[in-house]
Amino acid sequence: MTDTPASRPLASGFEPATYETWRQLVEKALKGADFDKRLVAHTADGLRIEPLYTRADQLEGADTALPGAAPFTRGTNAQADGLGWQIHQRISEPDAAAANKAILEDLEGGANGVVLQIESPGQFGVKIASPADMAAALTRVYLDYAPVQLKGGLAGPDAARHFLGALSTLGAKPGTVTGHLNVDPLGALARLGNAWAPLDTALAETVSLADEAHGQQPKLTSVLVDATIPHEAGASEAQELAFLAAALVAYLRAFEAAGIAAGNALGQIAFALSADTDLFLTTAKVRAARRIVARIGEASNASPAVMHITAVSSERMMAKRDPWTNMLRTTAACAGAAFGGANAITVLPYTWALGTPDRFARRIARNTQLVLQEESSLGRVVDPAGGSWYVEKLTDELAKKSWALFHDIEAKGGLATALSSGYFQDEIARVAEARSASIAKGTAPLTGISVFPLLADDGVKVTPHPQVSPVPGKQQASPLTPHRLGEAFEALRDVADATFAKTGKRPSVFQANLGEIIDHNTRSTWVWNFLAAGGIDGLNSDGYKDADAATAAFIKSGASVACLCSSDAIYADQAEAAAKALKAAGATAVLMAGLPGDNEAALKAAGIDGFLFAGQDAIATLQSLHKTLGIT
Repeated sequence: MTDTPASRPLASGFEPATYETWRQLVEKALKGADFDKRLVAHTADGLRIEPLYTRADQLEGADTALPGAAPFTRGTNAQADGLGWQIHQRISEPDAAAANKAILEDLEGGANGVVLQIESPGQFGVKIASPADMAAALTRVYLDYAPVQLKGGLAGPDAARHFLGALSTLGAKPGTVTGHLNVDPLGALARLGNAWAPLDTALAETVSLADEAHGQQPKLTSVLVDATIPHEAGASEAQELAFLAAALVAYLRAFEAAGIAAGNALGQIAFALSADTDLFLTTAKVRAARRIVARIGEASNASPAVMHITAVSSERMMAKRDPWTNMLRTTAACAGAAFGGANAITVLPYTWALGTPDRFARRIARNTQLVLQEESSLGRVVDPAGGSWYVEKLTDELAKKSWALFHDIEAKGGLATALSSGYFQDEIARVAEARSASIAKGTAPLTGISVFPLLADDGVKVTPHPQVSPVPGKQQASPLTPHRLGEAFEALRDVADATFAKTGKRPSVFQANLGEIIDHNTRSTWVWNFLAAGGIDGLNSDGYKDADAATAAFIKSGASVACLCSSDAIYADQAEAAAKALKAAGATAVLMAGLPGDNEAALKAAGIDGFLFAGQDAIATLQSLHKTLGIT
């Protein structure tokens, strides 16, 4: 071929790009700032998230297996199969007839699987007390096409038996039914502090039930390893996967004790993982889960070539306030789970944190998945994240971290012992506490909750979930109680709204914006959002030319607390005078937006009682402000 400009590679006229060159340019732009502090993030497990990944980050000896080959990091299928994953819709209506109506609507609307949440101690859901109730809930459902997952909690064994007993009524033929009975005594112990019987007895009953079900319907899985339980209690990604590994090993040991080899047992176990707004971590978590299951299978002489992972959109990420924002969260979660290669995905309706979803909320949950499948074609590619240096390295580091934590659990005597002793709960609590501090200080912002809150009515009306019945018996372990990320801010909103409902007037703070809009807008807007996150209305304005004008407006407003908002330059000239004037006008407290710097003593002497700034503990600050405003 003749060497002409047209025949040369596009980049042939440029010097090769190197990490060193890029780093030099970055250091120049940082102007002496610390590279790690400014550009390197860390996961809850301490894993580094670099700003740039290159070919040099390709791991030596990293798994290069193709999709469909062990260790199945890249998926269990060698090629794309249909649309990639099943759409499983969770149903929690209170009775069988209402549940059946919702199930048929969801299946006709695009779902191809059902998650039936059963009423049991500590859990709301469909009341299923007999095979007849189960048959009523599943009437006209084609069980060979639409897999049914049971979420039975402490009623897990009974629900599974009711399901098996209903199959003849539903006209199901032997060996044709697909689905997941999801009996999970370890999950019940972790979530509720109790299984339905002493754990050894519950494990033996679970294995016996699995053997019975396998004999009737070999396409069913009977046991669930539910790693969503530690996630909802605040666990990190590695802790979630370590729980998965430890629970899987415990179940394989229970099968082995009953004389069932791991090779026959592994195919009767399904897995559940949480998917949240961190798309890449969700992707890496699902991929790492397959690698971990494959490693345990290999050590147990069992083939994990067929493993079923359901990804469930995280409940802890869901907001009660302005729940429309949950649509964004669940979309990101669904995409991450799809990129990771989950076999089934359950997207919770955007009003799930508030109560029983209506038809519209369930439709949005379905359509989120349908759009990602049909329009974005996410399921038509095998391992879409494969080959990404970032995702591959993150998957590897997450798997190794999880494996180390799994070994810690085993060293404590296994998962049951780690739960009974409180060791695992304490480890999760430590991570959850650090995350809560990040949320309170604004380094982990929550849209619609801690940032950009909607102070007005969001227009969402939902029937609250039914009250759950208490868990009977003496606790065998401290429960891993679910906590949503926005609970602390929502509690502040609830208290402020109660005051509003009682008095007809929303608690407010007068914003004394000094100067023109260009002078105060950055701080006055930030303050309004900060206050609104606690249910307090910031009485904002275009600004006041001087302290006298601001004080006159404060008197007319009827507020008892004021907050100065402006630029540092105007603060230097007017802040002290404005504080004195506002205090003289009757302000019970005067705040200032921004850090005081070297002038703190003089500002406090002039009457400034506190400062509002990014990075402070917003929960503690807003609680203190509630007391000042008389909100109880």
